[in-house]
Amino acid sequence: MNIALIIAGGVGNRMGQDIPKQFINVYDKPVIIYTLEAFQKHPNINEIYVVCLEGWHDILRAYAKQFEITKLKGVFNGGASAQESIRNGIMEIKASDDDIIVIHDGVRPLVDDFVLSDVIAKAQEFGNAVTSMPYNEQIFVKQTEETTEKYIPRDTLRRVSTPQAYKYSKLIWAYKKAFEENIGIGNSSYTNTMMVDLGETLYFAAGSDRNIKLTTKDNLEIFKAYLKMEKDGWLK
Repeated sequence: MNIALIIAGGVGNRMGQDIPKQFINVYDKPVIIYTLEAFQKHPNINEIYVVCLEGWHDILRAYAKQFEITKLKGVFNGGASAQESIRNGIMEIKASDDDIIVIHDGVRPLVDDFVLSDVIAKAQEFGNAVTSMPYNEQIFVKQTEETTEKYIPRDTLRRVSTPQAYKYSKLIWAYKKAFEENIGIGNSSYTNTMMVDLGETLYFAAGSDRNIKLTTKDNLEIFKAYLKMEKDGWLK
């Protein structure tokens, strides 16, 4: 079985709005519903669970009913950090050891079918998979505030995001160990970085430039532009 765990526990301070960014309406639909619809329509996703900001559970369930997200099976409380939120969800889900858990940010609403298909297939084959893309910019290492003499060859880099997929048994082991031993659970960490900190090898899956994270108002405008482009339908 393939289970989606959607992380929507943040408050979205950088968006500067009065409500959490995952609940902002774009063309009369909340951002979180765009995300859930991608998983709802994908034939390889069996169940959906959401880690949600406390106080917004009933609103999420109401939206899910309105937009027919029938695969939604549970809503859990978020934590003080992304890692705590993910751990909360992992510990609440009832799954078999070999089930694949697909972790995805609730504010990445443009996840493509082929991205989901590939991350699931790679996780089934290797035990884990992380969505990735080539890094196309030059990266220089800062030596002082104004100087550098060193760069990192970009062909050695990949930029990764969600969705990420892991076998359930590995996630249970990893989050128990990480929180017991304080490994890979800092504010900037996520499941993928935690796994590396725990000594695991990660496998790359396909990514997409469309899979943007809605963090600022500029990101929101880009999302709206993507939706409008899809509606216009004039590009081949």
